[in-house]
Amino acid sequence: MTVQVGHDSQNTRKTLTVGGKSYNYYSIPAAEAAGLGEFSKLPASLKVVLENMLRFEDGKTVSVNDIKAFSDWGKLGGKNPIEIAYRPARVLMQDFTGVPAVVDLAAMRDGILGLKGSAAKINPLVPVDLVIDHSVMIDEFGNPRAFQMNVDLEYERNMERYQFLKWGQGAFNNFRVVPPGTGICHQVNLEYLAQTVWTDTDQDGNLVAYPDTLVGTDSHTTMVNGLAVLGWGVGGIEAEAAMLGQPVSMLIPEVVGFKLTGKMVEGTTATDLVLKVVQMLRKHGVVNKFVEFYGEGLDHLPLADRATIANMAPEYGATCGFFPIDDETLRYLRNTGRDEDRIALVEAYAKENGFWRGADYSPIYTSTLALDMGEIVPAISGPKRPQDYLPLTDSADTFYKLVSSYRGIDTSVDAKEMSDEGGPVVAPPKDPRKTVQVEGKDYAITDGSVVIAAITSCTNTSNPYVMIGAGLVARKARALGLTRKPWVKTSLAPGSQVVGAYLEAANLQEDLDALGFNLVGYGCTTCIGNSGPLGDAAISKAINDNDLVAAAVLSGNRNFEGRISPDVRANFLASPPLVVAYAIAGDMNIDLTKDPIAQDKDGNDVFLKDIWPTNKEISDLVHATVTREAFQSKYADVFKGDEKWQGVEVVEAETYDWPPQSTYIQNPPYFQGMGPQAGVISDITDARVLAVLGDMITTDHISPAGSFKATTPAGKYLTERQVALKDFNSYGSRRGNHEVMMRGTFANIRIKNEMLDGVEGGYSKGLNGEQTSIYDAAMEYMDAGVPTVIFGGIEYGAGSSRDWAAKGTALLGVKAVVAESFERIHRSNLVGMGVIPFEFTNGETRKSLGLTGDEVISIGGLAGDLKPLSNVPMTITYKDGTVKTTQIKCRIDTAIEIEYVQNGGVLHYVLRNLAKS
Repeated sequence: MTVQVGHDSQNTRKTLTVGGKSYNYYSIPAAEAAGLGEFSKLPASLKVVLENMLRFEDGKTVSVNDIKAFSDWGKLGGKNPIEIAYRPARVLMQDFTGVPAVVDLAAMRDGILGLKGSAAKINPLVPVDLVIDHSVMIDEFGNPRAFQMNVDLEYERNMERYQFLKWGQGAFNNFRVVPPGTGICHQVNLEYLAQTVWTDTDQDGNLVAYPDTLVGTDSHTTMVNGLAVLGWGVGGIEAEAAMLGQPVSMLIPEVVGFKLTGKMVEGTTATDLVLKVVQMLRKHGVVNKFVEFYGEGLDHLPLADRATIANMAPEYGATCGFFPIDDETLRYLRNTGRDEDRIALVEAYAKENGFWRGADYSPIYTSTLALDMGEIVPAISGPKRPQDYLPLTDSADTFYKLVSSYRGIDTSVDAKEMSDEGGPVVAPPKDPRKTVQVEGKDYAITDGSVVIAAITSCTNTSNPYVMIGAGLVARKARALGLTRKPWVKTSLAPGSQVVGAYLEAANLQEDLDALGFNLVGYGCTTCIGNSGPLGDAAISKAINDNDLVAAAVLSGNRNFEGRISPDVRANFLASPPLVVAYAIAGDMNIDLTKDPIAQDKDGNDVFLKDIWPTNKEISDLVHATVTREAFQSKYADVFKGDEKWQGVEVVEAETYDWPPQSTYIQNPPYFQGMGPQAGVISDITDARVLAVLGDMITTDHISPAGSFKATTPAGKYLTERQVALKDFNSYGSRRGNHEVMMRGTFANIRIKNEMLDGVEGGYSKGLNGEQTSIYDAAMEYMDAGVPTVIFGGIEYGAGSSRDWAAKGTALLGVKAVVAESFERIHRSNLVGMGVIPFEFTNGETRKSLGLTGDEVISIGGLAGDLKPLSNVPMTITYKDGTVKTTQIKCRIDTAIEIEYVQNGGVLHYVLRNLAKS
């Protein structure tokens, strides 16, 4: 692999010798000496971007003024939103987002042939690693056969996709696939792929050292920020452009400093810490900003804990959550089996180029906030947002209020009579306790019954302290004769095989098995909605027939509505040890801090404190079992895969032979019939409204995810092609088929279109004003040649970096999305697909404008010389004939994005340029 570098007009290229080997590098101190500005007080995270400017400075894409802008950033108090062209060193993908990306690359090879270009030009120019981690589902659980049975089903369901990915591995340069059953992409990245300092040869054959950077097609790419690797999630569309040599267009970000002091106290975990951090940063407001953690508290924070905090950057809304290089970085690199020469280079480079966090580290930040880790208490988060922080002491009471609200019972003091003692008389919620038979016995299922308890997601399974802690809770519970409640579906899905190795080495897997936490797979499971059916059909029936508020407790990072399971309304994030405790308790109405969670074999009450391990017990086992040798062993043949993967047969070819009968992989229509010249941006005239949506509409609401029924548009499509219901698999597994995905866009079972009266699900109004599915309504409008728009509230597009949230929107014919604010990745993805995002101005909202969805919308000011971030007029013609014109802001943020939209999207832009070259 060769890295293309700039011409270094300022002579910032220097030589560093480590262990007898010489490396060229781009020196920030040399840039200061050349008079380009003062950079020493920049945060380390921003210095990574600055180094990128020095390395790629060519007078065109990156200019000397771009470099000087970083000095001005410090002089202006941590603000200087100048547009820059940033080039990450590599790209990381998972299979849900990676399959459509590879589909697009394959389609671009067809497309460039249509433009009389060479298919060989369509190749990643930077290294790309795709980890297959999103396809395993928990069909089988709670028994020794679970892992193998789930793997067998995974291959049975996904063979078409795996054949396609294996073709891509052979057809494209710089593209590697990590096979199924290895682990979660972010954990594999943290434990193996990431190097902190990357090395490569330049176009002149010189060895160059530079910071390891990446973008990933999953929002939790930020996890590797804990290892001082700058990376964040982008949409698949943006990642494809980066792969093909297109720089990431971005503004120099603000950097929020988060000072950590003190140390964690007995009985608390990294999960408790990160849930508090999420709450604080969401309140502070960090969207589109970098967050960098600093302070003496980092001296007591293991890298695994840092990675947990960095992982959840999307949950607190930041672009990244960065930890600078220090002694703990080196310790982790060594413990996870990295080469000693690399570790020596990381230390020498960081100290030489100003990236090292020493005792005197005190950079400039745009703003700061602080947290004493000694104040952290056990906590969970829920029921539907990661930032809904709940100290464990408040969890039962909060759940009571949640159910009361759902049942229409007012629990406020003002609304109640006062008792003789002066306290409020609060009517308890109706107790719809239903008896179901599970495992041959009758059990009561009610509001608050925990029906899923999942140790899942790289967020926490990457952290041996909480995983060993969960195993010790299971060991102590087992010794007392405790087990999970029979209505709880339990599962253990670690993010890497190393976790399985140290749980076995510590003899804890046997204890977890005894409580039903058998290994179900190495990959993303419950956290992304691959939780599978509940343990017994009677439980699902009781919940749905009686509208019960069932609960899931998981060690993941996301708990959005409709994400975890269609049977579960309340989802709570918790540490792995607490997941085990809730499986034993089986009920969210229990206050784990004071109520007994179960009775032992002699009938005595058992409390949480009776089964909770000490910090020393955990630490001793971590140090004894989490070894360098375990990492080296498990990652020795990481790209080889098992016999099943090796047996996947493919035909080698430069272009893909799209099987017409495939319901998983189809050639998308993006480049078909595309001409060599870009078009123009036109005004939007007489558009109809496809949806009016509320606040915090996430990409989970927009993008197809999870399972779906035969009665849905996607289900009907598959049924028409003789696909049986049992073989529907999930939306995520079918992301390579645009026909399925566009039918599932805006089809989330919990989404509410305000055009309709309280209806949940993906519905809208068609041309005749009658209720129909959003897909069918969109097709009616497209067939009639009528453009459509969507209205939203604040933080539109929050959550995962799901490119199909934008692709589906575009394929439904939507020309514009108008919202109060956008989450970073989704705004970029919309632009990348040629859909224009707009924001209300002057405090106006869909509600203040009285939008019902019956209006006709026109947006002007787009044709001609449109400038980034321009205000343009939107004319609203109401149903009664009233006309109102208001100003909205066009969120095409940069000049290059205008070119993307003119071309119909970023990939069209890249394809035309490659064809011309």
